[in-house]
Parts: sequence; C-alpha cells; structure tokens
Amino acid sequence: MSFSEVTGHYERNPYPHYPLIASVKRYDTYAMNLTAIWARFNGEFLSEKEGKILLAGCGAFAPYPMSLSNPKAEITGVDLAANNIRRARLHCLLHGRFNLRLLKGDFLDQQVTPGPYHFIEAFGVLHHLDDPAAGLRALEQRLLPGGVLRVMVYGRYARQEAESVRRAMRLLKVRDVASIRQMLRKAVPESRLRSYVESSWEAKTDSGLADLFLHPNVKTYRIDEFMELAGQSGLKPLLFTHLDALADPEKEIIRLRELNRCRQPRANIICYLGRDCKGLASKSKESFLLLNPALRVAVSGLHLVAATPIDRLGHANRPLDSQAKRFLRRFLKPVRETILSSEEKQLAEIYLKELFLVRFKGG
Repeated sequence: MSFSEVTGHYERNPYPHYPLIASVKRYDTYAMNLTAIWARFNGEFLSEKEGKILLAGCGAFAPYPMSLSNPKAEITGVDLAANNIRRARLHCLLHGRFNLRLLKGDFLDQQVTPGPYHFIEAFGVLHHLDDPAAGLRALEQRLLPGGVLRVMVYGRYARQEAESVRRAMRLLKVRDVASIRQMLRKAVPESRLRSYVESSWEAKTDSGLADLFLHPNVKTYRIDEFMELAGQSGLKPLLFTHLDALADPEKEIIRLRELNRCRQPRANIICYLGRDCKGLASKSKESFLLLNPALRVAVSGLHLVAATPIDRLGHANRPLDSQAKRFLRRFLKPVRETILSSEEKQLAEIYLKELFLVRFKGG
C-alpha cells in the first residue's frame, strides 16, 4: 500500500469532519495535559512551557483540543493530507489556538519531526501504516527519556463488523460515500449494513463512513499482537485507558486475552506507552499534590456550574460538584502531602487515580 493511496483517501475525506464551530471544554482534555501526564508516569514536575508535543497523523481536529489542554507547550501536528492540515489550522484559528505548527508531511521522516518530544499522540494512526512496527520504533526514537506515547489501534473483535463490511465494499468496487448512501437507502432495516450504520456514531457523517468502509489500509489487533508490536520498540505499557480497562497493565492484558479467546467484541485498544519512565512518585515527606492544569477553570470560584469531565481513562468520572471543587481548589498550587489529614489523603487517592490530581517529588 502506497502513501499516495492513504493520502488520497484523506484528501477526499478529511477526518474527522466536525463543524468548525464545534468547541471543546478544557476540562474534557485532562488526559492530554502534559504536566499531568509527566507527573503521573515520572513522578516529576514538568512546566508546560518546557513541553514539546507531537501529534503524529494529526487529522483535521486533534490539534485544537491538544492546544486547549496545553496552551503554553510547543505543539507540532503532522499529516499526509493537505486537506486535513488546512481544516485543522482553520479550526485552531477560529478558536484562538496559536501555540502549534501544522505541517503536511510524513511523521516518519526525521527531517519533518526531528524531536525529541515529551509526549507523542498517535491516535488511530499505526493501524493504517504498511509497517506499524517501523512506525512505532520511529516514534519511540523521537521521545525523550521519560517520554510518553499514547496510541489507539483497532481491536480485532471491536472492529470485526466494520471490517466485514469494508471487505465487501472492496469486492463490490464501491469507492465513494455516495454509493454507500445509495446502498443504505436500498438496504432492508434488518440488514447487516443498515444495522451497523445505525448503531455507529462514526457513520453519522460522510467522513466517518469513508473512514469505516473505504480506507485503503487497515489492520486490527488482538492484545497479544499489540504487545508484540510494542515489544519491537523500547516502549513499555504504562496504562490502558479503553472501556473498562484495569489500572494494572499486566492485569488488563490478562483480561483482554480472555475476551479475545471468547471473541467478544469490545473497545479498541488505547494505551499510554513509555520510554524509560521513572514511575509514580511515592508518598513521602518530599511528595506534593497538584491539580491537573486542564481543570483549573472548572474548579475555580468563577465556574459555578457542576462539570463532569468526559471519560478518558476507561471509566465514568464523578461530577465536579461544589464539594469536589472546594477540595480540588486547594491544589491549584502544589501542596505538600504530609499536611493533609488521613481523610483528605484517602479522597486525594481517588482523584489521583482519575488524573484530576497528580503527585510529584519536590526538588
């Protein structure tokens, strides 16, 4: 499969094709915040101004929420398709996001993405490459020690219905969304195609239909195949964050193996992978707790409405009601953990798990 085919697909179908007026609440971007991610996996404080982030295969939308989450970081977005870059740039400009560079090119090319970076996002990208292992190794080489890569790849059984339809479309030589729409109009209500499309949020838009059924290059993964892929790089799984994922990566791998054995359709695989990460900071006289910077406005006294950040770690979040905000507001600046009461420490542990708070070692 050549780059030209994949590039041509996205030039015809910029993805995702959200309305340009579509906005995101900053508190929903908490799992993208570099200061929080670095503290979570390295136990160290990293100033947002020092951060360098790469969006590999950024598509038409992702640069906007990443910039919203990290307004002071240096962000680079790279995509093969000029139409994706054009739309992403326009979305950012309309929403006042300026701290990024958006480049048309191949993120595997070291001249385009020399790095190094603290955080790389490759969400829904590797499974479209001819050689995903080479792609993952290239991204690993762009990371600083302690750097984190977040990936999403298609799960074998989560994707099986879409892949069945996609293969049928290729056999029937269906090459455009208009033809798919025509087939849908003729399909009986209980047909496989109609049933899948009506149950899929992605199929609500033309770009989503194209990505589901017309993409020229798609791979899917069982968990052991994903672990083999990760094993060909120097990256280690830090945290799985797809639906119902367990906090312990090893336990989650075992759980997914059992689901794969039963061929149960579940979510796609989403995982934070790390390069020589130092791990969680331990509780000590030197440990501090800090609010995830993406939540600052949500817990401030000026933000009176209760907020419930969208699930980004595999489980529904508790609402940020007035009581939660009062507690979290204490951590707008770093707080030494030893001054907290036993009850406060227990509550803090819940918010640490949700990534609303992070722990780091003071220097």
